[in-house]
Amino acid sequence: MCGMKKSAEINLTCGKVWKTLLLYSLPLFGSAMVQQFYSLVDLLVVGNFAAEGALAVDAIGNATVVVNILLAFALGANGGCSVTVARYRGANDNKRLRETVNTALIAFSALCAILMALGFGLGKLSLKALSVHGAYFNDCADYLYIYVGSLPFVFLYNLGCGICSALGDSKTPFIFLVVSSVLNIALDLLFVCAFHLDVAGAAWATLISQAISSILTVFVLIKKMKSVKSEETPRKFNKKIFKELAVSSIPIMLQQSFVSIGNFFVNKRINGLDATGDAITGFTTAFKLVSIANMGIMSMTNGLANFASQNKAAAQYSRIKQGFVAVLSYSLVISIVFLALLLSIPRQLTALFVQSEKLTEAAMAYSVQFLTIVSSFLPVVCVKIVADGAVRGCGGNLGFTISTFTDLIIRVALVYVLTDAGWGFAGVCWAWAIGWCVGAVIALGFWFGTKCLRGAKYFDKKPIDIPPPTE
Repeated sequence: MCGMKKSAEINLTCGKVWKTLLLYSLPLFGSAMVQQFYSLVDLLVVGNFAAEGALAVDAIGNATVVVNILLAFALGANGGCSVTVARYRGANDNKRLRETVNTALIAFSALCAILMALGFGLGKLSLKALSVHGAYFNDCADYLYIYVGSLPFVFLYNLGCGICSALGDSKTPFIFLVVSSVLNIALDLLFVCAFHLDVAGAAWATLISQAISSILTVFVLIKKMKSVKSEETPRKFNKKIFKELAVSSIPIMLQQSFVSIGNFFVNKRINGLDATGDAITGFTTAFKLVSIANMGIMSMTNGLANFASQNKAAAQYSRIKQGFVAVLSYSLVISIVFLALLLSIPRQLTALFVQSEKLTEAAMAYSVQFLTIVSSFLPVVCVKIVADGAVRGCGGNLGFTISTFTDLIIRVALVYVLTDAGWGFAGVCWAWAIGWCVGAVIALGFWFGTKCLRGAKYFDKKPIDIPPPTE
């Protein structure tokens, strides 16, 4: 297998670890940056060209809090499916690999339908619970409903991207995402600037762009599945594999959704701090900038999770530890670059999203304060994210879940405790920093306790024998 080369696929169980992971992870990092670019363009175009720029940014910021709860399930489908596919790829079991893809498409399509029903049925109720201000409530609802309509494309893209990446091809989804990103920019300018659709126009631009990206990705996925030959006919739906997908996906879904739910309560408290909306405007722009850095690191660790899963199935345990060190090194470089950027020009970065005459000095001050305090701890959260990715790839879903939930619970609780104690918006900032520090310590603890991350001496040298799943 190591000597065989396919056009766009990388065998993660062979070759120099540092080079293999770099070539494999760079497209994943690029994809994460482009995905963040979608929502950044929405904020940039709407903030500068909508009739009420600051109010429009607030509308997107609050709607995104609810959207992210739904999006968490698509990200969980991506992560859980990719780790499972990578395991069977490493074990050279094409039958179960194809059954995993078949089962995932059916199971997550049903989940998507349920989430769309909930999104349309409870959308306005969730915005009222968020204490969205009446001045931009309708814009916020429009953005939310249009995004809910795009969920099938979001799920398809994330599943297709996860499966392709697990097979060793991280380049193809990246190329398609770049194409749709360029289209997103053009449609944003057309709908917002020319047609004056404002917030709704940004949402429609994102929907159309994601649809094209997902269709292209699925088309390539179908071709790849045809090339994965199996002597036995794979089942359309396998109950045992469905359980494996659930075990791998649910922790990620819970982590992502609870993070979004936590942000829901954080936004609610921030809305209560300042009735003018300045606080939520500053927080929305600053949080988006910090999220770009975190998503870049997470993309690298998604690659590490697939790498660990493939190598664990192939009994290449020493490579997993080397991979952890490599990805941690790459990710620390990324976090330090973002740290330097966010600390050096916070006002300029904030001003990108809202016209200067529409962005009050108070909103600017809130954004700069969040960026200054929180971005200083990016290397700390980097260690947590990379350790979580390695543990998850080795099947340590419990450790991944505990470290994430502890970080989240501390952050949300401290937002309320510190703001009640008179810290004001600074309490929001320090809650983030403290939560990251505690989460990093716990994540490293689980890393040291995971066998396949401590070397091959803890295992037999032969490949893992994975019993065939039964009905």
